[in-house]
Amino acid sequence: MKTRTIAGVLFTITLLVVFALPYYQNASALTTHHRTTTTSVNPSELAALQQPEIEVVFVLDTTSSMSGMIQAAKEKIWSIASSLASAQNAPKIKMGLVAFRDRGDAYVTRLIDLSSDLDSMNAQLLDFKAQGGGDGPESVNQALYEAVNNISWSQGQNTYKVIFLVGDAPPHTDYANDVPYSQSLQAAIQQGIVVNTIQCGQLQTTTTQWQQIAQLGKGRYFQVEQGGNAVAVSTPYDEKLSQLASQLDATRLYYGDKTEQKRQQQKLAATKKLDSLASKQARARRAIFNASKSGRNNFLGEKELVDAVASGRVDLDKINKKHLPASLQAMAPKKQQQILMNKAKQRKELKRAITALTEKREKHIEQQLAKQDDVDDSLDEQIYATVRDQAGKKGLIYESEHARY
Repeated sequence: MKTRTIAGVLFTITLLVVFALPYYQNASALTTHHRTTTTSVNPSELAALQQPEIEVVFVLDTTSSMSGMIQAAKEKIWSIASSLASAQNAPKIKMGLVAFRDRGDAYVTRLIDLSSDLDSMNAQLLDFKAQGGGDGPESVNQALYEAVNNISWSQGQNTYKVIFLVGDAPPHTDYANDVPYSQSLQAAIQQGIVVNTIQCGQLQTTTTQWQQIAQLGKGRYFQVEQGGNAVAVSTPYDEKLSQLASQLDATRLYYGDKTEQKRQQQKLAATKKLDSLASKQARARRAIFNASKSGRNNFLGEKELVDAVASGRVDLDKINKKHLPASLQAMAPKKQQQILMNKAKQRKELKRAITALTEKREKHIEQQLAKQDDVDDSLDEQIYATVRDQAGKKGLIYESEHARY
């Protein structure tokens, strides 16, 4: 009897081992995979994966009557970016532009694709001038078609993707080989793109069409003055902030092969152009955005050496000497490392100085805005209110009641 009991116990143990072993092997494999996956992800890369995204494209009428709005766009691009960046979790921001006129003008459309390199976008925006038009309707249909179909929108369902159509004239409805805006808006909805309309001026035929476009695009319609009635603010801190922006730019060093170096030089050329052509106020707003978490991608661009080495993502010794900046190539490795660490330290100090001045600037602006009665109807506030409402549906939370200026 005792022998049978022992045999039964042994048999039961054998069955448990046979059936349970694969489970424990799988569990062990999953645990090992989890550990490997967790430890192999760089903290900055993990943060980037979790960072929410905003993609915004302005479809802008650039005919003669739009000169005031075009100038406002040049001035306000950085404050709009800062307003977008003020959401919790500091979203990654990409912007693009479709400029349009009409058939027979110098161009019908010109595209600047979505990019986190807002410097290059702004540098191109500075080249746009209000010309052409003057004969009523414009090529709105083609502009919307290209904004939806020829811009590199992401496929992510959680990305807030939005178009702002800005103009003062209705679309042509009499052109052959023209895709009606209703079809483009259907395609936009399928891609998760919201289409808002901003009417400049009070032309009634435009109002009717702009309202319909916003309705079909699941967006919002609002109206501003012909010049855009953006809030113009100037503070005693703008000059110093613009100087700090230039000093911050000077801390950047890039590495890479010839193709990458060419791309980096184009970005630096865009920065130089902004320094020479943009207003003092615009350069101050750029400094504020670049010092923010959302402004990191615009400020650094790709393969920025100081950040790469100081963060530990890249080992300086493993970079091909020919891929280093020319100013570092002849130096001893220890000297190279010292220069990069000094620049990293200087960068932190400059960002702290920008943040301190930004707080003073914002208090000054609050005092100025308190004296104005029409702020809520401004371009700044209406864009911000639109974004705050629509982006909230994607989980982006904006706590501030007002836009950034």
